[in-house]
Amino acid sequence: MRFRLGLAAGLTILASAQQADPAALARQTLAAYHDPDRDAELGNRIQLELAAGDWAGALADIGLLRALRAAIHPARAPYAYLPQELYARAKEEEAKGVAFDEAFRKALTERLAGLDARGAFQAGWTFGLDLATLQRNLGATLPEPQTVAERVARIRAMENLAVFERVLPLAEPLLAADDARRYTVEERVIPTEGGASVSAVVVRPKGVSKPLPTALEFTIYANPSNLAEAKRSAANGFAGVTANSRGKRNGAGAIEPYEHDGADADAVINWIAAQPWSDGQVGMFGGSYDGFTQWAAAKRPPEALKSLMPSVAVAPGIDVPTQGGIFQNFTYSWIPYVTNGKLDDDAAYGDFPRWNGLDWAWFGGTAPYRDLPKLDGHPNPVFERWLQHPAYDAYWQAMIPYREEFARIRIPVLETTGYFDGAQLGALYYFQQHKAYAPEAEQYLVIGPYDHISGQRRSQEVVAGYPIDPAARLDIEELRYQWLDYTLRGGPKPALLQDRVNYEVLGADRWRHAPSVAAMAPEAWTLHFSPLKAEDAFLLDPKPAKGGLDLRVDLADRRVLSFGGAPPLAQSPSLDSDNGFAFATEVLKAPVEVEGLFSGELRFTTNKRDFDFDVE
Repeated sequence: MRFRLGLAAGLTILASAQQADPAALARQTLAAYHDPDRDAELGNRIQLELAAGDWAGALADIGLLRALRAAIHPARAPYAYLPQELYARAKEEEAKGVAFDEAFRKALTERLAGLDARGAFQAGWTFGLDLATLQRNLGATLPEPQTVAERVARIRAMENLAVFERVLPLAEPLLAADDARRYTVEERVIPTEGGASVSAVVVRPKGVSKPLPTALEFTIYANPSNLAEAKRSAANGFAGVTANSRGKRNGAGAIEPYEHDGADADAVINWIAAQPWSDGQVGMFGGSYDGFTQWAAAKRPPEALKSLMPSVAVAPGIDVPTQGGIFQNFTYSWIPYVTNGKLDDDAAYGDFPRWNGLDWAWFGGTAPYRDLPKLDGHPNPVFERWLQHPAYDAYWQAMIPYREEFARIRIPVLETTGYFDGAQLGALYYFQQHKAYAPEAEQYLVIGPYDHISGQRRSQEVVAGYPIDPAARLDIEELRYQWLDYTLRGGPKPALLQDRVNYEVLGADRWRHAPSVAAMAPEAWTLHFSPLKAEDAFLLDPKPAKGGLDLRVDLADRRVLSFGGAPPLAQSPSLDSDNGFAFATEVLKAPVEVEGLFSGELRFTTNKRDFDFDVE
């Protein structure tokens, strides 16, 4: 966030901050606070107004925020800050002599009664914050804030916790009763091959007599969102099913990421098709690991599998746990997160001192990479098994479609990813391979200024330092049900899908469409590495250059490097040339659109048998 505050005003507030009561401090902070990001400003003002006891001001700003968001996320905007709205209304009634609890229950009950299933789901979603997370958020703020920015963060965290501590005990039984009125929920255990089983939660809308198509998410992540996503699908008129990898939740068998998900997902799909509530059609969705499971299921596609929507999909052996044959350390800590027990081990995954210490212990020492478990002091058999397969061999090829196996996938596929998505490599691998081996299949790619989270859920206002264009503000979870409606119920095709590749031109505020990745750019822009210096980088020259560059890397150099304070690469004023080279063009004389993939040829000689390099 960016805050603007005159020095004199800042000194006045600092002098009185310690003496002011919380409400007075909130009012003083409101008077000094401003953020040019209107969405962020309104969100913070709402919390400050609640802390100040200004219920009318908070309600007015909630209205302004919803109006601002209506053009961006119309399905969600009416429910933004709903807990805070009902809290403020109950506080107004309390001032008139009505008991707070009575006023809050009445307001929430009336709101839910007036909503359809989709609206009720969105309303319930706003109460999804848990108190432990809110307490951690408060703990991350400074107990004695000195600047306006610090004070806003502290008051916001305190008020968020105070509101949810008050309203969650009141809201949860009302939301549960509303769900019981709308849905049938059941937990099932489905047997799979080798005596294993998978756990599944099934949510179906009540009052529907005819069989329904099913929206299926198959995931290794076992947490409360499993029920929530199945309920979201039911709210959109589908039978919603979330199934977990074998061994997770109520399932049986060893938890071995990637290895069994394809066959197990197929078993779930066949089970769904045999249920009396199923019309025999299954569409899969989900992001990251859950994008992978869709391609794994389609490797030998069951008859009932009719549609896929993999978002930011990882591709084992291609972009995890290695990229270009280079192992990525984040996968080491991810393994205990998903394999330590029936549910996700958030405590282990969030133990940053352990993981950061492990990285530095290895980097600063002499132990080989395969000794990470010894340095960690904990066994990690999955990691050790992966190290036995550094190349894209039969072990990885068995997990997802391989070459001609893509030709079997004739069902419609919609992929989403982002320019800032760490799994973009895997997502594009699937898209390119599917197009190469099944060119007539109905497949689409949506790509824009999204990262790994927004590329599977909904766009953010700012990504990697860039304020994204209004045209790029996309709700991918809404697109999901448009896609499933189109592929499973014969609804209209989503308007965004005008060609195979649909991409937003960052900075131009418009979508463009092309029949393939190669067709995104009408011509190539060829640039050559040059040994000539261009300010703080070497020259990228349209003309071929003579000569070369020498680079000496001291492998014994284990200086401690820190990247914590660096700006995102997208907005950095310079490129990091430590142990490498940076190249830049001359200053551009006119705007240039760069679209599609880049490729190149690198010629080098080396005195080592093996080395790794990276291009950003």
